[in-house]
Amino acid sequence: MSTVGVFGLGLIGGSFVKAYHAAGWTVLAHNRTRSVLDFAQLSCDVDGELTKENIRDCDLVLLTIFPEAVIDTLREFGPYIGPGPIVMDCCGTKRLVCERAFPIAEEYGFTFVGGHPMAGTQYSGYKYAKASMYVRQPMVIVPPKFDDIFLLDRVKELLSPAGFGRYSVTTAEAHDEMIAFTSQLAHVVSNAYVKSPTAKLHHGFSAGSYKDMTRVAWLNPAMWAELFLENRENLIREVDCIIENMAAYRDAMAAGDREGLTALLAEGKKRKEEIDG
Repeated sequence: MSTVGVFGLGLIGGSFVKAYHAAGWTVLAHNRTRSVLDFAQLSCDVDGELTKENIRDCDLVLLTIFPEAVIDTLREFGPYIGPGPIVMDCCGTKRLVCERAFPIAEEYGFTFVGGHPMAGTQYSGYKYAKASMYVRQPMVIVPPKFDDIFLLDRVKELLSPAGFGRYSVTTAEAHDEMIAFTSQLAHVVSNAYVKSPTAKLHHGFSAGSYKDMTRVAWLNPAMWAELFLENRENLIREVDCIIENMAAYRDAMAAGDREGLTALLAEGKKRKEEIDG
């Protein structure tokens, strides 16, 4: 029987736990808050606590915790992991984690792979975790070597219980550049959008557009602040770009420039069609 070890029982880790439990794996877990681990065990999603004594028995170890905590955990547990398990983080940024984790893995003789499951909700915590979270969703992999086909095949096999629909293999740098646009900027804009005084009066006047725009404003502030700061050069570039574009719309409206405003809107519509079909 295969065994997975999971550090962190929030939304991401909890969803992995439930998916692997449903697939018949033995599930070991470690969580900062003991009561959450106890609940997961009482719910029969977790078979036991992940410890320094049993971590080497795992086939896969997933670190679904903050980036700095990943490094601290690898330093603490690294001497006990051994050559057997594949160790993967699930953080939203990759450069800091990978540049520090790869040397730790080499020092202690285990295999580390960067990972980012592209799935989630606006909610956090184990109570919102679900076994189907990753079904047909993308998974990004940052391997230590890009020509190790056997490692990539093994990673995909070990992740198969989660049900990912697509795998992308990239560098930590390319990942962070792209994620600044596809994820982090959306969270910044959504969080800023709801700060309008008008937001308090929206009931009865809002529908799908408001819900789509504000969904990710409901975030984990400490986690996203850490991710934003780690990727600030890429994210600042994207924020500057949207500020520049928003200024163009504002200027056209302030000038009463119907033709210019229409052109801006048409350009945005065309870009959406080109990008997503």
